[in-house]
Amino acid sequence: MAMWGGRFTEASLEEFKAFNDSIGFDYQLAQQDIAASKVWAAGLAEAKLISQHEAKQLQDALQQLALKLEQDPTLPVDSGEEDIHSWVEGQLTEQLGAVARKLHTGRSRNDLVATDLRLWARDAAQAVRHSLLASVQALLNFAEAAGGAVMPGYTHLQRAQPVMVAHWALAYVEMLKRDLGRLDDAVSRLNVCPLGAGALAGTGVPVDRSWLATELGFDTAAANSLDAVSDRDFVVELSAAASLCMTHVSRLSEDVVFFCSGEAGFFKLGDAISSGSSLMPQKKNPDVFELLRGKSGRILGQLVAILHVLKGLPLAYNKDMQEDKQGFFDLMQQWQQSLQVLATVLPHLP
Repeated sequence: MAMWGGRFTEASLEEFKAFNDSIGFDYQLAQQDIAASKVWAAGLAEAKLISQHEAKQLQDALQQLALKLEQDPTLPVDSGEEDIHSWVEGQLTEQLGAVARKLHTGRSRNDLVATDLRLWARDAAQAVRHSLLASVQALLNFAEAAGGAVMPGYTHLQRAQPVMVAHWALAYVEMLKRDLGRLDDAVSRLNVCPLGAGALAGTGVPVDRSWLATELGFDTAAANSLDAVSDRDFVVELSAAASLCMTHVSRLSEDVVFFCSGEAGFFKLGDAISSGSSLMPQKKNPDVFELLRGKSGRILGQLVAILHVLKGLPLAYNKDMQEDKQGFFDLMQQWQQSLQVLATVLPHLP
């Protein structure tokens, strides 16, 4: 039975279940769901709603589950559960029985998923930050290696004035530095903990929400429960930061594609980052830069999608918000990978 199925006497229509269930993508929140659940168990014990022994049972079982997921992160996908929260509770119930049911005391899936997603976004943003810094460093190295080399600078795609190759590379350093600032700014606002906000009107149990926030590494607990469960500004802000950053990557890629062409001939593509043609053996194609250019459209599309999901929603949680994840997961992963690829291929432009 679903976590919400207490008042229902008939099983869900199979077509509805397939349309409604999110386990096929929110399984990616499993480790975050476990982390939030471990802290919630400790909070329930501190509030004397469960015993310390029960809290330890829950936390030990959750830790074992986390280790299983490290071996196979896709373990929940074919479970038939509705979502990752149901799967975690189901796994605990198999191991602990009735004790597992106590974990959900005073908690809703609304505040839990909001917490999970913020934890995931914070981790993903850190990975992006690392790759963004690697791209900046690769551009700095490229500029240094270029020395005093000069090439035409362009306006209106017409040759205008001579510029140093290093000056060209450092222009993109400035863009990526601004992107880094936007990323850090978005992370500073997402680092607020919704746990304890309940379904929409707060929790009915005396759990210390500030303590929960600190334990999970958040700066503070959310101030308003209605906002806490329905806020996805952090998804929009990170998606917007990704879209602008990838616009910069796309512009850089367009420059490189042109500069490597026979018409310009300023840069050369290293063999390690080039592809060829089965029909025209003289060709060396800049596929990696064309793909980087193409990824920007995919990421921008995800930003537009989440804005459309949110634009007409009343307070508080609505099922529409289940659509906040698939595109966002893809966007953050593609952003990080694109930046890492950029950092890797720039040294192969002799």
